[in-house]
Amino acid sequence: MLDVCLVGTGGMMPLPRRWLTALMTRYNGSSLLIDCGEGTQVAIKEKGWSFKPIDVICFTHYHGDHISGLPGLLLTMGNADRTEPLTLVGPKGLERVVNALRVIAPELPFEIKFIEITQPEQVIELNGYRITAFKVNHNVLCYGYTLEILRQGKFSAERAKEQDIPLKYWNPLQKGQTIEADGITYTPEMVLGPARKGIRLTYTTDTRPTESILRNAKESDLFICEGMYGEDDKADKARGYKHMTFREAAVLARDARVKEMWLTHYSPSLVRPDEFMDKVREIFPNAYPGKDGKSLELNFEE
Repeated sequence: MLDVCLVGTGGMMPLPRRWLTALMTRYNGSSLLIDCGEGTQVAIKEKGWSFKPIDVICFTHYHGDHISGLPGLLLTMGNADRTEPLTLVGPKGLERVVNALRVIAPELPFEIKFIEITQPEQVIELNGYRITAFKVNHNVLCYGYTLEILRQGKFSAERAKEQDIPLKYWNPLQKGQTIEADGITYTPEMVLGPARKGIRLTYTTDTRPTESILRNAKESDLFICEGMYGEDDKADKARGYKHMTFREAAVLARDARVKEMWLTHYSPSLVRPDEFMDKVREIFPNAYPGKDGKSLELNFEE
């Protein structure tokens, strides 16, 4: 089970009822944040979630509306006597940018680990997540993220018995361990069926439509995509500033065959995103306007 919450949906500047960009997920006792715009920790509190279990923060890029909430969040974590390390993931320049922001948070009681993305597409395994970072098309170096919770094949007691595998090795094999005993090697493949469908979430903001988004979002259970502009007459503006319209996001969702799409990262001038959803749903019916605090529980298929 993966809990997903759109913490903030605003782009450029916060509004009275719209915090800046952030997404939070919870899985198996670990929390992950993508982006940390101004007001993120307030928005998490408003949702009733806790930032204490956050141990991974991924950044799409280093514009202020995506990272300006980080120093305050680090200070709050430190004041809460956090000692567990915190891992930060982001494009090239991550350590330099974060250390510059930490001028106002120089002493923390926990270690910060940095993972800088160096490839157009890079896979990172952390805390049960398989994170794929993929380059998109903004006016600075920017990445989207696909989060996957992989699910191994079903354990077969019958196969274990047929191969005379001792009962005491069943549980370790089921957990993916390889066992060597009495000159025999037992592998998980001997007792597990084919991998089952896991959970797939794709998140991307601040970009034009790209092939990399289409490929990585393919068949996602949830696709969270920027919709900077709902108005059709702002298509030229979207192209000029390297952003997306609602319609362009809907085409990506349709072509990637995702189950559900949420729009996010709205322009401050976009007051009522709901007004444009009828046209969006003509392209992709299962589309919804994101709003601060909107959440969903993604479960494994039986």
